[in-house]
Amino acid sequence: MKKQGVLYVSHGSRNKEALREAEQCIKMAQKQVQVPLQEICYLEISKPDIFEGIENLVKRGATHIAVVPVLLLSAGHYYEDIPKAIEDIKCLYPDITLTYGKPLGVQDRLIDVLVDRLEEAEIPDLSKARLLLVGRGSRNPETQRDIENIASKLKERIQIKTLDICYLAVLKPSFNDVLHHLDDQKNETIIILPYLWFTGLLIKSMKKKIESLNTTNKVIFCQYLGLHPNMAGALSDRVKEAILSTPVH
Repeated sequence: MKKQGVLYVSHGSRNKEALREAEQCIKMAQKQVQVPLQEICYLEISKPDIFEGIENLVKRGATHIAVVPVLLLSAGHYYEDIPKAIEDIKCLYPDITLTYGKPLGVQDRLIDVLVDRLEEAEIPDLSKARLLLVGRGSRNPETQRDIENIASKLKERIQIKTLDICYLAVLKPSFNDVLHHLDDQKNETIIILPYLWFTGLLIKSMKKKIESLNTTNKVIFCQYLGLHPNMAGALSDRVKEAILSTPVH
């Protein structure tokens, strides 16, 4: 008899708050998925890892497992690390049927989250401000295309003087470079909008760099995507898609 399981593969972190947020968001999604066997695992640093997560589901009786990446965009973890682990798992458990889900990707409801984060910041006159959308960055060319698509969709939704993109790693312009040139325009309102799901070292580093700035500009740091209901809803939909997708061969 088929017994469905779901394995949520989150990134992992040394930051306890980041782990708590990820777990809380996943649990919000789990309540929207009618599957009795659901487990959380991590790609790195934290435990259980993906192999232990699969083992836990198998011990609980799962015969079919949907592996769902808890990731915003498609990059190295999605294309390399998780598929490699799935290959190894198929060797360990040849009788288990595995399916593989997708990251959240570019969705209008995630743009809604960004709009909500801007509204929460209570910016007096958004139309006269400069907005910096900050992505994580990766070597995969899809990352830049996705962030540019997100920026384009966001610009259609808000009245803003300038909307620029920068990245925390690999891609240019870097967040650091942009910060160093903030005073090229004096007395602006600069809005920093991170396209990151959870808190952690990156958020802390960004805040620290902003606090150390010596600038005449007003700098506003918006909340990251976090535990917005749309994030859990988007994740639960990815789970449902993964359950129905073609098995990995």
